[in-house]
Amino acid sequence: MSRAHSHDSMGDGSWISWFLAIKGNEFVCRVPTDYIEDKFNLTGLEYFSQTLDLVLDPEFDHQGWDNGVDTTDAEQLYGMIHARYILTARGVEDMCLKYERGDFGVCPRVFCKGQRTLPVGLSDQWTQSHVKIYCPRCHDIYQPRSRCALLDGAMFGTGFPHMFFMQLPNMKPQPPTEKYVARLFGFQLHEQALMPSETPEPVPISHLSSTSKSTFLESTNPNTLPIASRHSPFLMHKC
Repeated sequence: MSRAHSHDSMGDGSWISWFLAIKGNEFVCRVPTDYIEDKFNLTGLEYFSQTLDLVLDPEFDHQGWDNGVDTTDAEQLYGMIHARYILTARGVEDMCLKYERGDFGVCPRVFCKGQRTLPVGLSDQWTQSHVKIYCPRCHDIYQPRSRCALLDGAMFGTGFPHMFFMQLPNMKPQPPTEKYVARLFGFQLHEQALMPSETPEPVPISHLSSTSKSTFLESTNPNTLPIASRHSPFLMHKC
C-alpha cells in the first residue's frame, strides 16, 4: 500500500478522520499531522489555539465534544491548511491518487469524452465561492455534480490544477480535436446568422426630396435588386 493510499484510507478517532468521513467531503485529502504541527506552515493564518487543538485532536468524540469550540472554525482552519498542503509534492501525490480514482468527477463537455477533472477555487479567500472542477482537456471550469459542490473553493485555491500538472506534466491530456459545428438543414451556419440584425434609423419623410423618394422606391423594388442579394447570406456550403 502506497503512502498516499494509507493517508487517504486511514481511519482513527481523530477529528481529521471524522471530518473526512462526512459525506460531501470526498474532494478533501488527509493532511498529515506533522505538516499541521509545523508552525511554519501556519504562517499568516489567523486562528485560536483551541481551534488548532481540535483539528489535531487524536480522540475526537463528535457526540460529546466541547460546545465552547466551534467546529466551523476548525473546518475553515483545516481548509486553509489543506489549500497549502496540496501545493506541495506530498500533497500533489495524495491528490493524484484521488484524481486517478475519479473522485473529482469528469468533464461534462461531450467532446472531452469523460476526461477526469480536478477541484479548483475561484478565490483564495474564504466564503467567496464554492469549489468548481477544472478540465485539463478543454481548460474550462464546471459545477460539480456531487454534494462536494458545497465545499468552499478556498480549500483548494486558484492554482492547484496548474501546480498539479507542472509537477506531473506526463498526465496532462491533449486538447480535444473535435468541435461542435452549428448546422441547419445540413448546411453550416455563417457566424453572422445568429447575430441580431442592425435596424437602420428611419429617415423623416419631410427630409426626403422627390428625387430621393424615387430613388428609395426604386431601390426597394425586388424586381430591381441584383440576383445575388435575393439569397440568404447566412447559409454556407453543405459539408
